[in-house]
Amino acid sequence: MTTPMRARPLLAGRSTTSWTEALRRFGDASTYWLVTTSAQGRPHLVPVLAVVLDGTAHFAASGRTRKARDLAADPRCVIGASGPSVDMVVYGTATKVADEDRLRALADTYASKYGWQVTPRDGAFHDAEGAPTAGPPPYDVYGITPTRADGFATDADVEPTRWIAE
Repeated sequence: MTTPMRARPLLAGRSTTSWTEALRRFGDASTYWLVTTSAQGRPHLVPVLAVVLDGTAHFAASGRTRKARDLAADPRCVIGASGPSVDMVVYGTATKVADEDRLRALADTYASKYGWQVTPRDGAFHDAEGAPTAGPPPYDVYGITPTRADGFATDADVEPTRWIAE
């Protein structure tokens, strides 16, 4: 599931941080911001609960939310977060996750990270109340395939880096 990403420094003469390390730190963030675009071209920014599993960032949304309707019209999106030592912005394409085994693994990951207990069935999360921005259940789960990511160091542990899908 991991998209190979080529790293290049954002500042001349600096080294880079590996995509694996950046994604680990991105996964350790607690608040994420998702940007979608409506069919009319209007941007929509909303906080989401996200997790990283097997190198892929995921979030959940009721099909009745604006973000889900936007993604149905145009799956391109941007997700950002402030993780340990790095602020990251990931550009990519969101795809619904329907595989039951994958959904079970994601449900476990959400429970571990946020204490959010959900039941995966019929290609979605059920039997839970979500964050106000997730809407009412059932929740579709999306994985983001990155095309580009930018990491802005917040301390000396990480180098400012741009990653581009290979």
